[in-house]
Amino acid sequence: MQRDTRQRRAIRHVLQHFGRPLTPEEVLDHGQRIVPSLGLATVYRNLKILAREGWLSEVQLPGGGLRYELADRPHHHHFLCRSCDQAFDVHRCPDEIEELAPDGFEVDSHELILFGRCAACA
Repeated sequence: MQRDTRQRRAIRHVLQHFGRPLTPEEVLDHGQRIVPSLGLATVYRNLKILAREGWLSEVQLPGGGLRYELADRPHHHHFLCRSCDQAFDVHRCPDEIEELAPDGFEVDSHELILFGRCAACA
């Protein structure tokens, strides 16, 4: 178990407050409003530790770097804004997702990513 530092508390606060997948740079930007001396290396180190401890999940979206979100989230998908590069949660799965598989195939998991422009960019 790692020490609970001001920096780690700021990082956890940012991830809890935004409730969407964040890049390390987004965590840094918002975290520096809480702890101005917070550095990118500290953010990366703590994100990896929090993911290893099971508090965060890593989210890999096409065309972008690794993002992080709270690990205790129920099954969901993501929307990636092509204008601002922010990721958002999509809380519903299409009912017919298993029907998209070829005949005779068995689906055991799926991932859906929507692309477009978010409300702020539209």
